[in-house]
Amino acid sequence: MHSRLIIAIDGYSSCGKSTVAKALAKRLGLQYIDSGAMYRAVTLYFMKNNIPIPFPEQLQNMDFNFEPVLDKIHIDFRVNPSTGLSDVHLNGVDVEKEIRSMAISEQVSHVSAIKAVRVRLVELQKKAGMMGGLVMDGRDIGTVVFPHADLKLFMKADPMVRAERRFKELSLKGTKVTMEEVINNVVGRDYEDTHREESPLRKANDSFILDNTHLTQEEQVDIVMKEIVRLKDSIKQGF
Repeated sequence: MHSRLIIAIDGYSSCGKSTVAKALAKRLGLQYIDSGAMYRAVTLYFMKNNIPIPFPEQLQNMDFNFEPVLDKIHIDFRVNPSTGLSDVHLNGVDVEKEIRSMAISEQVSHVSAIKAVRVRLVELQKKAGMMGGLVMDGRDIGTVVFPHADLKLFMKADPMVRAERRFKELSLKGTKVTMEEVINNVVGRDYEDTHREESPLRKANDSFILDNTHLTQEEQVDIVMKEIVRLKDSIKQGF
């Protein structure tokens, strides 16, 4: 019934996009791809191999050729038997935990602004959706990667609420970080994501907006499932 359905989820950092995307994919029996994890994996490679990571204002004057570096980066997703979810692998190594660190969070928006990086990863993301049947979340999924997705979801939440969620998540993982650092990271990433020249974060005109500031995960998934049913009924055909 849902085998070819494509759901594109965009939104601000620490909005719970991945959590909702995973839950939807599981309920609908679809593949889940975390595009943000792909950018985090590239960021990890850059940091480990001393590849220059420019600030946005440095991009125009930078003549570094990223193509040879990107040729050495291979990213794939493999199902973790203990969780049943897909973990990201970088050049054959599981880096799912490593890419979630605060150090990566502080640099990933800079790496995401590099045109060569976005072009390469968007190409991979589009290939993944050629057969349909997936849920993908990120910053430009409904606007660039899958502009004709069956459902486009744009998620947002109050910045302080997002920072609190992120702080709690990091604390539970044993990461030592202050609330101030997390707030600055959330606000900074919002600015960079929405102001970068290459594929900035923006809401697709036909997106369904989900403000989850005061919603539980279950409530969010239920709302989206109702929207899927509504869309199905409106076009009078199954997915």
